Amino acid sequence: MTRHDTPRSSPPGGHGTVAGAADVGRVPDELSRAGAADVGRVPDELSLVLAQALVSAVESSDGYAGGVYLRSRTPGLLRLAVLAGLPGPLFRPWWRMHVNRPFPVSEAYRSGRPVLLSDAEEAMRRFPQLMAGLPFPFGSLWVPITGPRGSMGVLAVLRASTPGQPVAPADGERLLRLGRRLGAALTDLEGRGVDCLWETEPVPVQLPAATTPPVRVGRFDWDLHSGQVAADDELCAILGFEPAAFPGTVDALAERLVPEDVYGLWALARQTVESAEPVVRRMRLRGPDGRSHLLELSGRWTHPDGDVSASHLTGFLVDLGAGPVVPEAADRLPRGILSLDRLGRITYANGLAEELLGHARTELVGHPVWQALPWFGHEAYEDHYRAALIADEPVHFLARRPPALWLSVSLYPGHDGVSVVLQATDQPAYAPGSVTAPGLGIGSTADRSSALYRPVALAIALTEAVTARQVSSVVTDELLPAFGGRQLAIYLLNERHLHLAWETGFPKGFLDRFDGVGLDVSIPGVETLTTGRPIFFESMQRLAEAYPGIPIDTDVGARAFLPLIASGRPVGSCILGFDRPRGFSPEERTVLTALAGLIAQALQRAQRYDSESALARGLQDALLPHRLPEVDGVDTLGRYLSGTQGMDVGGDWYDVIETGHELALVIGDVQGHGVSAAATMGQLRSAVRAFALSKHDPQEVMSGTNRLLIDLDPGQFASCCYIALDPATGVARAVRAGHPQPVLRRPDGRTEVLDLPGGIVLGIDGDAAYPVTEMRLEPGAMLALFTDGLIERPGTDIDEGVERLRATVERIGTAPLAEAADQVIGEARAATDRPDDIALLLAARWAEVPRAARRPRTAQEPGPDLWRTFRRPDPGRTTGAPDPAS
Repeated sequence: MTRHDTPRSSPPGGHGTVAGAADVGRVPDELSRAGAADVGRVPDELSLVLAQALVSAVESSDGYAGGVYLRSRTPGLLRLAVLAGLPGPLFRPWWRMHVNRPFPVSEAYRSGRPVLLSDAEEAMRRFPQLMAGLPFPFGSLWVPITGPRGSMGVLAVLRASTPGQPVAPADGERLLRLGRRLGAALTDLEGRGVDCLWETEPVPVQLPAATTPPVRVGRFDWDLHSGQVAADDELCAILGFEPAAFPGTVDALAERLVPEDVYGLWALARQTVESAEPVVRRMRLRGPDGRSHLLELSGRWTHPDGDVSASHLTGFLVDLGAGPVVPEAADRLPRGILSLDRLGRITYANGLAEELLGHARTELVGHPVWQALPWFGHEAYEDHYRAALIADEPVHFLARRPPALWLSVSLYPGHDGVSVVLQATDQPAYAPGSVTAPGLGIGSTADRSSALYRPVALAIALTEAVTARQVSSVVTDELLPAFGGRQLAIYLLNERHLHLAWETGFPKGFLDRFDGVGLDVSIPGVETLTTGRPIFFESMQRLAEAYPGIPIDTDVGARAFLPLIASGRPVGSCILGFDRPRGFSPEERTVLTALAGLIAQALQRAQRYDSESALARGLQDALLPHRLPEVDGVDTLGRYLSGTQGMDVGGDWYDVIETGHELALVIGDVQGHGVSAAATMGQLRSAVRAFALSKHDPQEVMSGTNRLLIDLDPGQFASCCYIALDPATGVARAVRAGHPQPVLRRPDGRTEVLDLPGGIVLGIDGDAAYPVTEMRLEPGAMLALFTDGLIERPGTDIDEGVERLRATVERIGTAPLAEAADQVIGEARAATDRPDDIALLLAARWAEVPRAARRPRTAQEPGPDLWRTFRRPDPGRTTGAPDPAS
């Protein structure tokens, strides 16, 4: 729910848009003009601010990698916006993080305090789930990005582990100051209309590289005011230009960069020009032939006598590999040599590496290693690569290059990248049978690593699975591909019977005969649960021999039956099917049994969730009105649509109350979802009804409800709009508490968003005032009251949603209320990703025509549980009924 009319605090002193946020905030005007004029791929301003802040944080903390998490449009979800020093695709499981998860990024965001972890032991003690996914020795620092209204995200730095030595307080304070300055910069951006929520993949940033002895040096001078670049002949030669053909703009440098290097270049340049002292900044970039060069910028941003034209950056481009000594020496080695940067891109390959990998150097250099060599993207090999980057220690393993070449692989990490040493080796003795036939058992070191990786990947995915269906979907996506499975079935235990909850890959209807079997039936799915032991059959023939008479869907394949037991309690059983006979090694059996335990725990949580969700739905069904009163002169219609995320029920409500000669139109929205929100909604609805039926005026109704919510202290706030309408005269008195403005369609078709003065949301200030506005609803006019779920859409401003609703209501014209509601709410109803609930209340005053001439209203058909429609009953009907479109 969005807070409307809630006062906003001004930024704290000392952190304004210039003084406090200068080093991580605005792009200097000269830099902006130069970039806008001359660079074709200028990063957006938000990415630039984040990149610069992250580079500063990593370097000031003596780190080797880092990231920035920002809020997203999904409530409670943080997204990784920028990642420096690490390849993004290898860290995809950590791109999204819910604020209620037991991870350091979540705790820093929730608490508003830094989380400083000196080594793996401390991290394991405090955040075991983090170390389950990244079981490597490293230290990490996590600080909130804070603004006037609290946490806006989290700034994270990874650095070398310091066992037994706690993080120095000065390190935490330094990073915390950077987080505050970044928060001030983001607040400044928001004030200038920049959206600081993140919805896309993280931006990769190359960190400045360490100093390397130069071989060839080119010099340039960058005029920040005009954007012109003067370059010497050596720089032109390095970049592949004839001196006379050099275009004289910074675009000549930027066009030689891949996108992630562009972000690094701009972050580096901004750090340089905004420094109060002369500095030297360095980074690596790729030349036109794919080789790595060192870029060095030096200078200070000065404005003598206010003359901005005097602002210049001088730079050097150092060719690190122009001489033949290094490649010739590497080519003479009896091993393949690759060099990768911190983002995983291949920067060099010697001759033997070309031969061992089966690709020419031109096919390797400049490409991420897992794209140039798809087989290197195996989960196990990715895990080894993560280990080398994060632990900053050599890693050795065996890998198989398809179809049958085994390689000994060594990874040697450093500040600027990773050296890879390759050597051909014999097929290991533990690789049974043909190495081209997967699934014959886990044997190699890489396979064992993959087996360990899968529980981690599955555990991470299961943390975001809420319902039993989501858990089953995760198991399908993670478990089957890991072991080459083709079929999956999950049975859940209920009153000593197993019921089929999920299946995929089996012939249609084949499993129906096993649905609802009791625990006394002799079949493997029951036996694995009652004994607590997994059962493996290497072929369907073995299964038929062990259980004669059981129907077999095919005469080939293999089966694994796994017990789903959580905390000693039986949950159900899981069946994995394979389309050909296969063996199950001891390692596989152990891993599958462990995975079954994870699945059982997730399903147990899902069952509790489903029970709470059913309770919440039932509570909400009982609290929402089942019919609206019939009053001459006014038609009313209400609808409620649940969100598609979280508990699927929330605190939105509407009501129509007869208060003597007036009709009270009420709509409200309690913060949050679930049983708590539904219960609070019920209390508020009852309070509003009690105050209204006691003939209190609208201001007293709102003030009394506000004080009641504060006295209840549920830890929630709510918005509300209350309109007391006289059906005979059309005079209405409206009061609003932080709720969206109603939309009014006049009899002549003109439609407007009302501008009703309002107070802050309920539950915040016991002394809050709620002004009353008097207006008149003319005959033939229609009033639309709604909650913000109807007008909010990910990626768009809420004002666009309000205008979209106004235009829809205007386009509807004089259509019946049911048809009008269909069009108003239809688009939201079709959305599969709807984060918030929607309540809609329409009220139309009769036109001055005989009642008999009015358009007849027909009975409506019932719809799904989560789509309810209520309206003023037709003559002769005793209850309202849902609309057929629902």
